[in-house]
Amino acid sequence: MPVIEVKHLVKQFKTVKKEKGLKGSIKGLFKPEKKIVTAVNDISFSIEKGEIVGYIGPNGAGKSTTVKMMSGILAPTSGEILINGVSPAKDRKSVVRQLGVVFGQRTQLYWDLRLGESFELLRRIYAVDDATFNSNMKMMDDILGINSIIDTPVRQLSLGQRMRGDLAAAMLHSPDVLFLDEPTIGLDVDAKHAIRHFIKEINSTRKTTVILTTHDLGDIQELCKRLIIINNGVIIEDGSLDELVDRIAPFRQLIVDFYSPQHIEHPKAAIDKIEGARTVYRFEKSQITAAELIDDIGKQAKIKDIRLEEASIDDIIRIAYNEKSEHRA
Repeated sequence: MPVIEVKHLVKQFKTVKKEKGLKGSIKGLFKPEKKIVTAVNDISFSIEKGEIVGYIGPNGAGKSTTVKMMSGILAPTSGEILINGVSPAKDRKSVVRQLGVVFGQRTQLYWDLRLGESFELLRRIYAVDDATFNSNMKMMDDILGINSIIDTPVRQLSLGQRMRGDLAAAMLHSPDVLFLDEPTIGLDVDAKHAIRHFIKEINSTRKTTVILTTHDLGDIQELCKRLIIINNGVIIEDGSLDELVDRIAPFRQLIVDFYSPQHIEHPKAAIDKIEGARTVYRFEKSQITAAELIDDIGKQAKIKDIRLEEASIDDIIRIAYNEKSEHRA
């Protein structure tokens, strides 16, 4: 049985349409015009135990709304969510014990307490026994270096330190599933590395299922083997990262530096750019290999240097959005 099952999930919000001017404001007070906004529109997917899944999309796509429904913070308008066979809408307390949740711009830590006191309070809320608590704290120290900041008041922690504290807090009760909403937002390179290392470790050692929403392409490249891409409340792609790359952006770029300016064409490669002695070729992997292209070009002119580039994650996401937008149009 999948750890997470989402079936025909819909979430709608009622908003009041405001008109301009004093007349519009008065009308809005007495006869407000209500509008239904669909944030999530009939989405379905399942996630197996131990997967790290990137759940990505532009701002307003429906990512955070979906996560809030899966964690029981919001109730669906229709459809069903099951976490280990239990519905968050029907039995939120049972589901919450199986979940860890970290929102990058919010904290579950207590601002006026020391970090360690926040952990102790959460320990009592989740009724974590001594052996489990001590074991988890040791693991959090091994991975995140928690003991070095455990006596620091939460209000005095840097953003990176607070995020380490939030991650440790989310894992104190040994959840099966960890929801991470923008966990590396605003962090420096070292802090991002620590967070990504933590995610890899808990996934490897505990088989914790991780659902990651992020705009950071580095998070996706380093952590996610599977991507679910959502836009305008609808899932537009769901598959392995490698499969999406091969299908959506099956091209590569070959950057060739010649010893002098050249204009060498090839029937199976397009010239994207020529800058002095440098030519950038674009080709599809299914049509010709890089080795064959280099060999053909090298027969016509002497090559000084070469570099091969795959399509980036940014390319994949941009192409997926554009293709679906054009289809809707």
